[in-house]
Amino acid sequence: MMQDHASFPRLSFSGGVARESQRVLPAEVAVALSYNASTHAVMMATPADLTDFARGFTLAEGLAALEEIERIDVVETALGVDLQIWLTEGAAARQQQRRRSMAGPIGCGLCGLDSLEEAVRDAPAVQGTLRMSPAQVMAAVAALPQHQPLHDLTRAAHCAALWTRGSIALSREDVGRHNAVDKLVGAMAQPAQGAALILTSRVSIDLVQKACTAGFPVLIAASAPTAAAVQMADGAGLTLIANARPDGFDCYTHPHRLTDCKEVAHVA
Repeated sequence: MMQDHASFPRLSFSGGVARESQRVLPAEVAVALSYNASTHAVMMATPADLTDFARGFTLAEGLAALEEIERIDVVETALGVDLQIWLTEGAAARQQQRRRSMAGPIGCGLCGLDSLEEAVRDAPAVQGTLRMSPAQVMAAVAALPQHQPLHDLTRAAHCAALWTRGSIALSREDVGRHNAVDKLVGAMAQPAQGAALILTSRVSIDLVQKACTAGFPVLIAASAPTAAAVQMADGAGLTLIANARPDGFDCYTHPHRLTDCKEVAHVA
């Protein structure tokens, strides 16, 4: 079984002194997502929670519903991992319409899309009624480091977490921020309408698409969003919170889901 991390020797320079030591780094391997024996995408990913990844990628990309996934086979090869996903006949036909062939870097979630229409496809409208107080938002961000074991080892992994009923209930890590979200969605045992998605990364348009497709009403990110991400979140009814820290955050869209807010001071 492939490991999600490995130790490597290094030479560190600090204060004019060179020191030999070991550094733990996250694993990154080629992972193919194949549907009914036809390769759909190739991603660079951390080889952990791969069944979650296969399930979550399928759901978050809108390729099939959970009940349309018949089985998932994880096949290790000399070149990487082939996630063989078997769909029902109807879902397989839809997947072929959305087929993309991509072999891109982990930072890009849209590499190889067949059309511009697919890249900027509308996010589904969010129906969730979750409400969070500012204190809960900041507490959720403050709790996130406790759910990042791979990042603790390597300082090189992103995390996606599910917050519900006052605490973080589930998290997944990967070298790719999109992959971490897919793994989380694949691991969820219940719909996301009553939960918030928490990310350690910036927010791009495709992460908003994934969050809305999974049903999250609130997305909280440690870094900033792009302009397109804010516009899409606004149109879909998603509450987008970014630059989140234990002592504050920015809310860009649909602040009605924030409770216990004091009077807003308008600054010119």
